[in-house]
Amino acid sequence: MKNLLTLHEAVILILLKKPNRTASYDEIAKEIEKRNLFPIRKGNISLSEQIKLRTSIASSKYKHLFQKVSENEIRFT
Repeated sequence: MKNLLTLHEAVILILLKKPNRTASYDEIAKEIEKRNLFPIRKGNISLSEQIKLRTSIASSKYKHLFQKVSENEIRFT
C-alpha cells in the first residue's frame, strides 16, 4: 500500500480549511490521522515532529510553502 498524498500535500489540505490557513503542528497531525491522509510512515518520529521538520527546517524543499507563525504554529502561504 502507498500513500496517496505526500506529507506536505496532506498538511496543505488541512491548512486550507483552517482560519487564516494557520494551525499548530499537533492540530495538523491530529486531523491528518483522523482523515487517514498519510497512513504509511517510516521511523519512530511522531507525525507532529515530521510535520515540523518538513515545513520549517532550512534544508526542507517545502519550506517556501509555509510561514512559521509561532514556535508551534505554521501558516500556508
